[in-house]
Formats: sequence, structure tokens, C-alpha cells
Amino acid sequence: MELRTASYSSISARSPLKCRPGSLSTLRMQVDKSKAVPGSGKSSAAYKTALRDTAIAVSLASAFGVGIWNFLGADKALEYFTGYLLEESLSVDNLFVFLLLFEYFKVPQYQQKKVLSYGIWGAVVMRAAFISAGLVAIQQFRGVLLVFAGLLMYSSFKMLSGGEEEEENADVSENSIVKFASKLVQATPEYDGDKFFTIVDGVKKATPLFLVLLCVEFSDVMFAVDSIPAVFGVTEDPLIVLTSNIFAIMSLRALYQVLAQLAKDLKYLETAVGAVLGFVGLKLVGEYFGFELPEQASLSVVIGLLTAGVGASIYEKRQTFKLLDLDNDGFLTKEELEASGLDVEEVLSQVDMDMDGKISMKEFMDEYKA
Repeated sequence: MELRTASYSSISARSPLKCRPGSLSTLRMQVDKSKAVPGSGKSSAAYKTALRDTAIAVSLASAFGVGIWNFLGADKALEYFTGYLLEESLSVDNLFVFLLLFEYFKVPQYQQKKVLSYGIWGAVVMRAAFISAGLVAIQQFRGVLLVFAGLLMYSSFKMLSGGEEEEENADVSENSIVKFASKLVQATPEYDGDKFFTIVDGVKKATPLFLVLLCVEFSDVMFAVDSIPAVFGVTEDPLIVLTSNIFAIMSLRALYQVLAQLAKDLKYLETAVGAVLGFVGLKLVGEYFGFELPEQASLSVVIGLLTAGVGASIYEKRQTFKLLDLDNDGFLTKEELEASGLDVEEVLSQVDMDMDGKISMKEFMDEYKA
């Protein structure tokens, strides 16, 4: 099967495991060039649908949290919302990996949804199994908390320090997960619609779509290495741990299309997530030695760090774009766009000019995706 070579790091800053796919920074660079998700600009129908689906998913998760508040009390609800927010932020890594896998295997757009659906349900089942095993381990031996804390703080250090040198032009085919899945399943050279299996010369064989699904599932196993310990740093209540994970995972399909558009706007999200992992790791150490941090404080720290990361990313982007306005009049002309080196046609395909042939800086910063 002839596969397209794309940038893909075999080392993640978020995990000590060498077989885990690339970090946010490397994957974000590849998203810039990816054709896996067609349509650019916030005006695209697919993007608007994804925003709507994301809003629905978040609303359902929030409604469940309100239900916990009513039936189990405020403390349990705060644990749930903290765990959900934490898992949602860690899930961003998964989505960038999906983008790269779809680009590498050249998965058609209409088939990506099927892989995401099956992959997400598989992730729910695997997370439930990992959570059950983790709870049993903690109940039998409290020292496991320190192991979890060590994993989280190691991942935090790797993310905050930038980890090992990553190669932008690494070959996806050399990634451990892709190589393992390819050896496990001998796929046919071509896709057969949206089928995972097909018949070739009377023999049932897997299609490349099934190979992609395996890579997605194996990737989630690697991501669970720090995702599961992270939520145990918030609570050990089985219901809260499981439901916060499930609702976070269930929103991945909608978030996939959104993040495909917003990837480059989140420059400092990885740093923020690294800080959150470090905080949760320290919290686990404190709990092992009998120090309990109020849930309100935990939720405030998580929200504060993630907000700071997103806010810093948006602020830097806006400051950079302001430099394009050479005469500081609040508008951009074609001449200013050309002087900046931007592709004028690409800009105009996303942002409309006014009657005077100018683009307002506000509209440019809100609408343009480089």
C-alpha cells in the first residue's frame, strides 16, 4: 500500500513511553499542512456543525454535573467538573494524533467519522477497564498514588522543558504504533468504501480503514498512561472518575473538527496542560501524606492554568497580527498583506474586504486562519 509520508514524532512530551505519538507542538505544525480536514475558515458549514455538536456535548456533560450537584452534593459536583475539564484538556493531544493518522493514511473525509465513532466507543471500554484496575490497585496499595504522581510529574517536566529534540520531518511509518499495527494486520492496498474488511480472491482481509482504527485505539492506550492517573489526582470515587472520562471522550468527535481549525491558535496550551499535570501530581503526593486540598481550590487552579494558556496564545496572536497594520489605522490593505508575505488570495477567501478595499483588524484577527 502506497502511503503518504508526513511529519510525525515518535516521542511525546506528555508521556515517558517512547511509542506514543507526537506532542502538541510537532503535531500542530503538521496540522498547518494537513489536507485531512477540508474547509477553511469559520464560515464553513462543517465548522459550524462541529461548533454546534461541541456545544451539545458540553451541555450534556454540564447537565450531568448539575445532576450530581443535586443528588450527591456540591463537593462531588466539583470533583466531576474538575475531572471533566482535566480530561478534556488532555484529550486535545488525541485529536492532533487523529489528524496526523488520517493525513498519513489518506482517509477520505466521509470515512473519518466512522473511525472516530468506533474509536471513541473503544476508548470508553478501555478507559473503564483501566479505571477499574486503577481503583483496585489504589485500594490494595496506597503507594500506587506515588507511582501515579511520578508519572504525572515526569510528563509535566517533559512538556514544560520541551522534551527531547523532535524532528519535524520524521516518517510516520517509523512510529512504533503504526509499525506494530501494520505488522499485526496485513491490510489491502485500497479502501473498500467504509468497510473495515473486504473479500479478496475469496479471502477476508482487513482494509486500510481497519488499520487506521487500530492505530487510533493503540494511541488511546498510550494516552491513558497519564490521563487515568490525572483524574485519580482529583477523586477516587468510581462514579466521578468514570463519568468524567466518558463525557470527555464522547465530545472528542465534535471537538475534532473544531480543533482542526483552531490548532494554530493554541500555542501555549501544551505548556498549560503540562503545568496542570504537575499540579495534579503534587496533589497526589499531598494526599498520600494526608494533606487534602479543597475541591474548590483544585478546580480554580485547573481553570486558571488552562485559561492562562489559552489567553496567552490568543494575546500573542493578536499582537503579531497588529504588526501587519503598518499605518496603525485599524485596517489592512492588499499592499499591507503583500508586504507581510501573506497569501492575499488565501486571506480574501476567508475574510471579506469592505467597500474601500480594506479589512478591519478585528475581523481579520477573528476570522483568519493562517
